[in-house]
Amino acid sequence: MTARRSEFRETRARTASNRRKRRLFVLDTNVLLHDPTSLFRFEEHDIFLPMQTLEELDRNKKGVSELARNARQASRFIEEVMSRGPAAIEAGMPLQRSATDPATGLLFLQTEAIEEPLPASLPTASGDNLIIGVVASLHKRHRNRAVILVSKDINMRIKARAAGLAAEDYFNDQVLEDTDLLYAGSRLLGPDFWEQQTTQVESWKKDGATFYRMHSPLAAELNINQFVYTEGERAFNARVRSVEPGLALLETVRDYGNPRNAVWGVTARNREQNFALNLLMDPEVDFITLLGQAGTGKTLLALAAGLSQVLDDKRYSEIIMTRVTVPVGEDIGFLPGTEEEKMAPWMGALEDNLEVLNTTDGAAGEWGRAATRDLIRSRIRIKSLNFMRGRTFLNKFLIIDEAQNLTPKQMKTLVTRAGPGTKVLCLGNIAQIDTPYLTEGSSGLTYVVERFRGWGHGGHVTLQRGERSRLADHAAEVL
Repeated sequence: MTARRSEFRETRARTASNRRKRRLFVLDTNVLLHDPTSLFRFEEHDIFLPMQTLEELDRNKKGVSELARNARQASRFIEEVMSRGPAAIEAGMPLQRSATDPATGLLFLQTEAIEEPLPASLPTASGDNLIIGVVASLHKRHRNRAVILVSKDINMRIKARAAGLAAEDYFNDQVLEDTDLLYAGSRLLGPDFWEQQTTQVESWKKDGATFYRMHSPLAAELNINQFVYTEGERAFNARVRSVEPGLALLETVRDYGNPRNAVWGVTARNREQNFALNLLMDPEVDFITLLGQAGTGKTLLALAAGLSQVLDDKRYSEIIMTRVTVPVGEDIGFLPGTEEEKMAPWMGALEDNLEVLNTTDGAAGEWGRAATRDLIRSRIRIKSLNFMRGRTFLNKFLIIDEAQNLTPKQMKTLVTRAGPGTKVLCLGNIAQIDTPYLTEGSSGLTYVVERFRGWGHGGHVTLQRGERSRLADHAAEVL
């Protein structure tokens, strides 16, 4: 009997020690609105939800926006946790949904009024300040345990830290901590690559391209549809076709910089544009992401490839173009007209690029260009993201512009609209994110670049050099 009591005491002491090591995270409402699954993203640590957070969830649940959907989903997750076990709310409810679920902590809800005096500079009428008061009270109650506020609101984190409390951003949605490590889609090979890196090379020609099967330890670092190149007089540009342990198959790329290979009158002006056109014109590649700063030619290349394959090759039935409608300055309010007419002010980039593409044939004359312009517009559809849910696109060339402003969940909703024979393009610049609470590391564009990396029917290219004008290039560097 004494041995059992001793064992019980040791177990209880060990449990108490583990509880002190486990942190207690207090979630702000914007974390749940940003990612409803955040409840299950804190592994062995515990979560506390203030009553103010639940009130704000309730206020945001109405409507058909992404924010309202996330609020409703977060509420469903909380109810699911509460209905799973008979444990009292004060004792904490287990978050773990299955034996393999890493969320082994407990969920606590505020069940009593917490009156913690705040500094006079923080008005108690503010919802943010009420949550900070809850964190301060928990910090006093749990002296031997880390109590941390998690919020996407920078100012709220600043106020909490000014009050002497620990506060953090929500990092679990970050695909990358350092965007400099983001997959570029191309790789520079050393000048001594052929002499040092390869132990055996086989080569042959097929359909106008040269193939190289190389045995090299470098093969483990390559991805399918990644581009490799060397610089110098004997420049080598190739695309990785397949990768096996210690073995890689390379195919030389087609030179779209040559006017004979022009795509709807557009030729590649640099190496990365040539890589992009090789992906865009390949019918076996279903998903392509193009990153680059303003003026690198993302939209122009996408439209040229789309028009060529819709009107000349008859590979796709039409081009569908959409983008996130996040204004840079003040919102201009409601717009009249049909769906396409409402989207027209957001599609200035489309109009500018169509004007360039329509003037590539100088011998057509004014009447010829007018007829071409009408033909082009009959094959391009402008759609709003608001009506994408539930749709299926068959045999379409889908272009998602300004994709850096999409959340990972919105990106998933869009990409899964693709039906048989559809190619999806995501264009964007992660340095120009306008959506609140999104960062370069948590953008939906960064998300798909990393998740589709190495897929046999997907490809990515980061365009490096601007080709808009010398003024635009200089402004991008110095401003």
